[in-house]
Amino acid sequence: MSSAPHFGATLLTLCLTGCGDSVRLGVEEPGEALAGGTTTVWRGDVNAFAQPSANLSGERRVDFSAGNSFFRSPWVIAPATTIARDGLGPLFNSNACQNCHIKDGRGHPPEPDASSAVSMLVRVSIPDTAAQAHVIQRLGVNPEPVYGTQLQDMAIPGVAPEAKVRVEYDLVPVTFDDGTRVELRKPRLVLSQLGYGPLHPDARLSARVAPPMIGLGLLEAIPESALLANAEAQAAQADGVHGQPNWVWDGAQGRTVIGRFGWKAGQPTLAQQNAHAFANDLGLTTRQLPDAPCTAAQFECLVAPHGGAPEVSENIERLVLFYTRNVAVPARRDVNTPQVLAGKQLFHQAGCQTCHVPQYTTAADAAEPELANQRIRPYTDLLLHDMGPGLADQRSEFTATGQQWRTAPLWGMGLSEAVSGHTQYLHDGRARDAMEAILWHDGEANSSRRHVLSFNAGQRAALLAFLNSL
Repeated sequence: MSSAPHFGATLLTLCLTGCGDSVRLGVEEPGEALAGGTTTVWRGDVNAFAQPSANLSGERRVDFSAGNSFFRSPWVIAPATTIARDGLGPLFNSNACQNCHIKDGRGHPPEPDASSAVSMLVRVSIPDTAAQAHVIQRLGVNPEPVYGTQLQDMAIPGVAPEAKVRVEYDLVPVTFDDGTRVELRKPRLVLSQLGYGPLHPDARLSARVAPPMIGLGLLEAIPESALLANAEAQAAQADGVHGQPNWVWDGAQGRTVIGRFGWKAGQPTLAQQNAHAFANDLGLTTRQLPDAPCTAAQFECLVAPHGGAPEVSENIERLVLFYTRNVAVPARRDVNTPQVLAGKQLFHQAGCQTCHVPQYTTAADAAEPELANQRIRPYTDLLLHDMGPGLADQRSEFTATGQQWRTAPLWGMGLSEAVSGHTQYLHDGRARDAMEAILWHDGEANSSRRHVLSFNAGQRAALLAFLNSL
């Protein structure tokens, strides 16, 4: 790979054809600002991530608004007069989806004095055993015997929360080739007030911040063949990048399929992702998951009052699913400025596009007609990659190893601060800005990281300008 030019050098007109569609560098591509195709919205303020797909009809926007109300409004403890929204808990992380996905944006780690983790949760499991093979096939992990698969740091009266979660940081210095020094934050989870005794000695913990809600229906509509083509194309290259699908259990189909959602691509569909969020984050039962998330050791949880069977009606599930499929992607900004175009070239020359695949065309048979046949630019391959020991959580999930993570979509990242009030990235929010996130890349991404470390100040500024245009 050739060395990157200094920012300000003549822009090349270059067309790279990789795993996705052709990408034209050095010039603005036709429709490049329309990250979500005709679903794209032109909004760049605090509500940029809270808009319906631009091509929804007025009638369909009514369903979107109804789903948004159930996503946004708090659930209450049963029994209650508000029977449509009762049944919260007994164990939970929040009483509303919007509390974690604030303004449908990105979550963050807890502040040092926070009473709860709020928009960050902690997954927990123990190493796989043959005795639990049936459970592992469906959940992807072996649950911790007392605490299950996720720590809930809140509970209804009469039930003990599972733990209090704090995050402390160690500093890791990194130096660019030009001598510029930065310090990365390496997080350490600190658990206290364990409500049901000590964790299993082999417990594996993994902190996860809430991801943005934009464009999820479009990601669901990417053809499976395109994802497999990404994996095949990467396997054929000799650069060490070899993304793999996570093969996960689809409860509705009763078979193993490609995972797309979650930090390790552990969920195959938005319907199943939503059901697990209702269960684990809010303690609500659904048709898919009819049991409260209580283990046999949590007696008070098991006997606590509930809000019906299921607590989330099929109609509410339908409306929330429609909402989560149709939260629009905002348009890109400044796509034709010289600095952004220079940053786009540097992004490709560092090889970032191999995993952060720019473009797709969604399937003609998408779950919602508005999402079909859309030219989209999410910048992801939705595959798992070994990101090295620095980011590893040592917690497997279905076929994902403890060092593998799904390539995060990059669309909308330049609006994170406007929407969420911060620029904390990666699965646990350790990176305080986009450059820190890049510098945590290792393993399969080590070559790209090395390229970025060789960039001078102008090149780094151009790369960040490109990322902030997304």
